[in-house]
Amino acid sequence: MAKGTMRYWAAAKAAAGTHEEPYDAATLAEALKAAGSARGEEFARVVARSSFLIDGDPVGGRPHDSVALPEGGVVEVLPPFAGG
Repeated sequence: MAKGTMRYWAAAKAAAGTHEEPYDAATLAEALKAAGSARGEEFARVVARSSFLIDGDPVGGRPHDSVALPEGGVVEVLPPFAGG
């Protein structure tokens, strides 16, 4: 297990009810499952459509259960957004 920080942006921040929180998980899938366990369907819907960065590196299309989280890392949860 690794400990780090999950940061939520835009709609993910609204659905999570916080800008950031700690994680204690081995994989991205575990961290998202733990984060979603206390939240409702809106959080799950937003996260399902989000992109993720881990310490600035994009996760891309990799399965979340294959993405190991680093000790002290930062996971950015980026929902889709318009504009630019």
